[in-house]
Amino acid sequence: MNRQRSFISFIVAGAIALLVIAIASFYWFFAKSPANLIASTRQPSAAIFVSKLSPAMVSLLVNPDRLQALEGEGELSKLKTSLFAKSGIDYKQDVQPWLGNEITLAITTLDIDRDRENGQQPGYLLALATKQPQKSREFVELLFSKRALAGANLAVEQYKGVKLISDNSQPEQDLLAGAVVGEGFVLFANDPKVLRDAINNVQAPDLNLTSSPEYQKATKQLPKGGLAVAFLNLPIVAKWQGLELPEQTYHSEIISLALNPKGLLAETSFLTSSEIVSPSSPLSKPVGALQYVPASAGLAISGSNLSNLANSDLAKLWRQATATIYGSEEDVVSRLAKPLADVQKSWGINLAEDIFSWVQGEYAIALLPEKEQTIPHWIFAVEKSESVDKGIARLDAIASSNGLSINPLTLSKQKISAWTELTTATKKSDVKEGTSFSIETKVRGLHTTLGNYEIFTSDLETMDKILTTKDNSLIDNRNFKDSIAAIPLPNQGYIYLDWTKSQNLLERQVPVLKLVEVLGKPFFNNLRSLTVSSYGTDTRSLKGGVFFKLNNS
Repeated sequence: MNRQRSFISFIVAGAIALLVIAIASFYWFFAKSPANLIASTRQPSAAIFVSKLSPAMVSLLVNPDRLQALEGEGELSKLKTSLFAKSGIDYKQDVQPWLGNEITLAITTLDIDRDRENGQQPGYLLALATKQPQKSREFVELLFSKRALAGANLAVEQYKGVKLISDNSQPEQDLLAGAVVGEGFVLFANDPKVLRDAINNVQAPDLNLTSSPEYQKATKQLPKGGLAVAFLNLPIVAKWQGLELPEQTYHSEIISLALNPKGLLAETSFLTSSEIVSPSSPLSKPVGALQYVPASAGLAISGSNLSNLANSDLAKLWRQATATIYGSEEDVVSRLAKPLADVQKSWGINLAEDIFSWVQGEYAIALLPEKEQTIPHWIFAVEKSESVDKGIARLDAIASSNGLSINPLTLSKQKISAWTELTTATKKSDVKEGTSFSIETKVRGLHTTLGNYEIFTSDLETMDKILTTKDNSLIDNRNFKDSIAAIPLPNQGYIYLDWTKSQNLLERQVPVLKLVEVLGKPFFNNLRSLTVSSYGTDTRSLKGGVFFKLNNS
């Protein structure tokens, strides 16, 4: 366990932070001089060192110094300085001259010694492309000589023609192994065995990641112009976390990050051996229900046909992903969709059975955060049909069984149907020792018909906003238009998150998000919104993208 911890402290944490801040620096670079950055058109070359049983590999396919050229606050320079400070290495003098156009970090194995008695000790491999092999060899010698002067005991061995250097440190000290392989890469690992395995993977091609059929299929999904790429072996990732998934529809995932005229586009493909079942027919334009979502919405989800969602491969992906990350689907729903979870609880309904089952046309769901309130208002707009009328009748019956009344009212000359609850309130009377009572009406939900859509809201204020601000809808919002323009058509609809409006809400629901924001501060400081969509026609993969729109873009 000491080996794992020490290597993370010296290399892994720094490499991850380097990737995060490098990606964050895309904002500065693109905003001022996009022509200076040429996107990569290749796959990670370091994949030949990585086992095809590796859980995860992430690669930056451009020299980080090119991202720093027009950096705003010097975050990348500060990180590189602090990363090598403890080792006595000067980045500009000792690393910059030889560092090439690829940095790859991989988890090579779940347990280096495969001994369950001492717990899991994952193997980590960092591969740095070199453009000057001799200078990179000098760097490796310099690095380990400084570690020897600091008290480490060095060990040198020749393994299949490659010189391996490692420090035989005491348990409380850092352990590191390094080598220059051929003319192309400098390798670092948290154990010499990881380096030996990496060399074996090169000399026995059937062992490395490039020979994996899943990886080969995944790389075919990569778009042109990617600046960073990540590959995940999903069943092994789940095993790494000690999970036995009840459903493993998807066996691998590949993610690519590329620049876009308005921000950053992260495209991902989930691959499966079974036939993909689309939840609905692809949409060639945004759904009309979005015209009833105010531009002030912090979150909007739109698409068509929720009735088949539970049986779709998109739902299977959700179950597999949430089980892998959170351990259960229910936990992530309660965290990220608390307002909807509250509706289920207060009404005593099941959203999938009592609402989604009768939504066969277009729909839009939106949350409107308010600074004064911890729970945002909500909107649900659905295209009218016979099934919708039956669904409303079902909701009326559920409301009645829960003691709610169905009352008609007029708001802004529009006829509204409201589900209300009568409650009593008491206060001390002016009469000595007397108490007065009042009856209050609480609105639990409303709905009305507008055009060809039935509109449901959480409260009167939200319904009034829809009725009186028709010309200020989300579908006419410039930021929303720019965001969906980056998503290919046709697609399955959009999940749109306005970061500036929803940040406080999300931080309350997902506390770990604050830590992520600290690591990627330059990026999150300039994040305006993000948009998620599913698209593509491959029947063996589920393809989608996340578009990050940045301020001033």
